[in-house]
Amino acid sequence: MKTRTLILGIAAVVLVGFAIYKTGPWAWRGAEAQAPAAVRVVPVEVATAVRRPAPVFIEALGNVSPIETVAVRSRVDSEIIAVHFRDGATVKKGDLLFSLDSRATEAQIAQAEGNVAKDIAQLEGALRDVRRYTELVAKNATPVVNLENAQTQADTFRAAIKADQGALENLKVLLTYCTIRAPIAGQISVAAVKVGNFVRATDATPLATINQVAPIYVSFAVPQRNLPDVRAALAAETATVEAIVAGDKRRPTGVLTMIENTVDPTTGMITMKATFDNADQVLWPGALATMRLTLRYEEGVVVPPAAVLTGQAGTYVYVVKDKVANVQRVTVARNNETETVISDGLSGGESIVTNGHLLLNNGTKVAPREAKAGS
Repeated sequence: MKTRTLILGIAAVVLVGFAIYKTGPWAWRGAEAQAPAAVRVVPVEVATAVRRPAPVFIEALGNVSPIETVAVRSRVDSEIIAVHFRDGATVKKGDLLFSLDSRATEAQIAQAEGNVAKDIAQLEGALRDVRRYTELVAKNATPVVNLENAQTQADTFRAAIKADQGALENLKVLLTYCTIRAPIAGQISVAAVKVGNFVRATDATPLATINQVAPIYVSFAVPQRNLPDVRAALAAETATVEAIVAGDKRRPTGVLTMIENTVDPTTGMITMKATFDNADQVLWPGALATMRLTLRYEEGVVVPPAAVLTGQAGTYVYVVKDKVANVQRVTVARNNETETVISDGLSGGESIVTNGHLLLNNGTKVAPREAKAGS
């Protein structure tokens, strides 16, 4: 029994050792050494390079400024009795803004009207004297000097009427100054003074400021070397201007309306202004905007910006042909956030990689798929 048990134990140990040998890690290494290496296939997104007319444009930083701005001031010394607008509101030309205390002016007008009435009555009396002395002189019943004095008195009252009427008209004008209306349409600022404050015509601080916001100017400067192209585009009527405002997806378009008549000798830049109707008020006075001045359209190969990479040797793209990605050196003519224009290296129609570059090398096998919309 002992001998039989020993034999069975030895047999069990041999079987376990053989199983470990067949299933151990060295067994897998041997299998890997014998199996051929698998070819790596990289999934990528691709797009087609398109040959078509592409815009030639200049980009510059612009500053939004109102075409018209008015500092509203008082033209008389008086007290504010009413403010008729909400701070920051949009006002129309002729809208009532401030009412000033006009009681003193109204009293002066009543006094001036009384003076005019008195002068008219005195003139009528003087004219009666002229008529009476005229009849008496004709009858030799009174000296001529009396008639001349009556005529002089009548002329004096006529002059007094004109002077008093002038004073009355002046007071009526001053009365209109007690009602301050908007001289232009636009966006009004905060009222610098409120009801109860006394204002003077000599105050340095305006009561409020109105900025015209529609239409509106955007000023920007471009290098002197671009001036011939800009003037040629204006002559050909192909120039268009687009404003790009940070944080707003809307892209208002305008018209280039002014080129400064001198180049700044210290910077070599020339200032230009574009006019925008700004009906939706995307542009706000004082804001910054990226100005894109499109001069013309030229033929070129257009690709997505994500397709173009930069290396030590320059810019390049991966061109996919027969499911193999190959490096193709390219020359970029211009680009923006939606497209890049290639001037050399592509002829149009090539399938180029737009996503998945990290795992690519020249000659890498790929599994191409079209990019999803919005990606």
